[in-house]
Amino acid sequence: MKNALLTILLFFWRVIVLLPWNIQNIFSVVIGHLMLISSFKRNKISKVNIDLCFPELNQKERNKIYKDNIVASGRVIFDTGIAWFWSNKRIQKNIPYEINGLENLLQNQKSKKGILLFFKHSLHLELDSRILAMNAEIYGVEREHNSKKFELTQSKGRLKSLKGLAGRKNTMTFMRWLKNGKTVLYAPDQDYGMKNSTVVDFFGMPAATISAPLKIINNTICKTFFLNSYFYKGKLIIDVDEVKINQNSVDEFSSELNMLIESKIKLNPEEYLWQHRRFKSTLGKESIYK
Repeated sequence: MKNALLTILLFFWRVIVLLPWNIQNIFSVVIGHLMLISSFKRNKISKVNIDLCFPELNQKERNKIYKDNIVASGRVIFDTGIAWFWSNKRIQKNIPYEINGLENLLQNQKSKKGILLFFKHSLHLELDSRILAMNAEIYGVEREHNSKKFELTQSKGRLKSLKGLAGRKNTMTFMRWLKNGKTVLYAPDQDYGMKNSTVVDFFGMPAATISAPLKIINNTICKTFFLNSYFYKGKLIIDVDEVKINQNSVDEFSSELNMLIESKIKLNPEEYLWQHRRFKSTLGKESIYK
């Protein structure tokens, strides 16, 4: 029964994203406002995270970020659908975008030295990675979906432009890619539990931060880059820059990487995925995410 329902939903999703991009944008705003007046649990998580991360702002300013974020979340179904179901040709023709730092990335790829390309969880991260991988050879690390049927759709969509995908726990695969000079996308800004994490500040709050990145860098001798993305006047902007991060210890590396991610989020806070329970391991998911 669940698979039948999922099949129907996937069919309608594919149909919806056949609409022209400007029409999708109108629908996304409508959906976003409907989400805003709903009682979704994810809305509450967003509110808690935004209040925790911006104590320097007054309540009115935090509420504006929250409302803009929920409305922007209405785009996710469309941006992800475009990323997974549209052809390269249609994206090139219809989606205005700009990639800053692309030439530098391509030049560094010629050196045959691996690149660990960090990025944050933006609401449009699927579209970000699809477009970047249309312009450069990129590999990805994913958190596999619980539904095998949805995972198949997700992987197939991501592989429309990514050269390869590895599960988050399959470190040997993407470390081999890095050793072979490939560029691998990696998002370290979620709480994956305490087992393989260190606790460092994120927006001034103690957060479980995955400790694997520095180990990966040390084992593969790869370079480190950062991808930031945001919309500006209807155009998707993707900035790709090489970054130098303190590698003296896991804590110092993780702390500096978290600060880098913070600085990028603050530029466009409404476009960040605040719906993740970022502080569940340190502050308690039952205490703050009731």
